[in-house]
Amino acid sequence: MIRSLVFTTQGRLHSRNIETFLMPTLLSDTNLFLWIDLESPTPEERKFVLEDLFHFHPLSIEDCVKPSPSPKVEEYAPKEEDRFPPYLFMVIHAVDYSRKDGVFATSELNFFLGKNFLVTYHEGPSRSVALTEERAVKATTHIARAPDRVAYTLLDSIVDNYKPALEELALEIAELEHQAVAQPGAEMLNRILQVKKEVIHLRQIIGPQREVLARFARGEFKLIRPHLVPYYRDVYDALFNIAERAQAYMDSLTGILQVYLNMSSNRTGEVIKVLTIFTIITTPMMLIGTWYGMNFRHMPELEWAVSYPAVALLTLAATVGAYLYFKKKKWF
Repeated sequence: MIRSLVFTTQGRLHSRNIETFLMPTLLSDTNLFLWIDLESPTPEERKFVLEDLFHFHPLSIEDCVKPSPSPKVEEYAPKEEDRFPPYLFMVIHAVDYSRKDGVFATSELNFFLGKNFLVTYHEGPSRSVALTEERAVKATTHIARAPDRVAYTLLDSIVDNYKPALEELALEIAELEHQAVAQPGAEMLNRILQVKKEVIHLRQIIGPQREVLARFARGEFKLIRPHLVPYYRDVYDALFNIAERAQAYMDSLTGILQVYLNMSSNRTGEVIKVLTIFTIITTPMMLIGTWYGMNFRHMPELEWAVSYPAVALLTLAATVGAYLYFKKKKWF
């Protein structure tokens, strides 16, 4: 599906969802800014926008169409034989966390940013694109005056969408912290390891994106006007804080895992202690019973009239003596 919005340099909506044959004419007008959003486009739609209309570099088209495992940003400057205008190509990832599934879901958003155009490409609906489009159409803050400002708004929305996911993750970790003490078990260990795996996944997502946004924050690209660089730096700072929170969550999960292991170790120690006490108490009875259970003919004490009560008293005395001895030693 192709959605298109045309804005004036004052950020006012000029037209919406225009016919495709009008797009080249609008691109030639320096007083207008064209934003084309491709959502799960057909091969024909993709070819028209990326190849026929803008003539983007084949490598950036390939990176756009195929899922990219990590974020990236590249600047393309045309040579003499190239037909495309100067543009930035960027891949960024949005995240969402489901407590029900216990996993971070990622969605990829691709940008083609030029002087008077912005092309966004994504599979399936994008919350950030929808929110930015709504704000741009309402024109309350004039965010659509230029492509670099809309790109900043999109990035800011993507980073803001990390926060609900982090809140859900924080609730999950707090619940794990409580249950690790109250209900330690094999299932709890699996949950801790699963959440820790997802936090590692989150850090793997954030790390490369920080590198991408750091380049914007340093003002490396000419297509980003200097007065907007502080805004991109603000997005970078927000993502940096998210990375710090992810590290704090990782430390918390490591602590929870340590508590779980200590609790499990204590439970194992209690079981071993009970078994040891039982063994110590019953050792005199086992020794005496084993001795008098031998099948020898000439054991004179077996012929005594008081042999049975004598052995019973000996067994009882040895057992009580062992108990009192270890009690005195404070072994139990």
